[in-house]
Amino acid sequence: MGAQGIAVIDFGAHPGLNEKSVVVTGQAAIVAGSMAEAFVMAEATADHTTGDHTYLPVFITLTTGDIVAGTGFTIFSRSEHRLQGTFNLKWVWN
Repeated sequence: MGAQGIAVIDFGAHPGLNEKSVVVTGQAAIVAGSMAEAFVMAEATADHTTGDHTYLPVFITLTTGDIVAGTGFTIFSRSEHRLQGTFNLKWVWN
């Protein structure tokens, strides 16, 4: 694994948003050909319980892209439902 970490994605206050992205920076060793992945683990935030995180993947899709060599990448999220508050997203790249 090149690196791993946590990004916090914030869908805002009620009524929330259907789409949101978060930029992961500080990845000096990432190159244009690197592969990045984002996923959810059951870990609480100030806004959501461990249980909320357990079922979050039922409601959202996560995609990574926009890799910038020496800098980082973007995690994109989309849901058919409006979500609100913050969620932890785990990420890895290689």
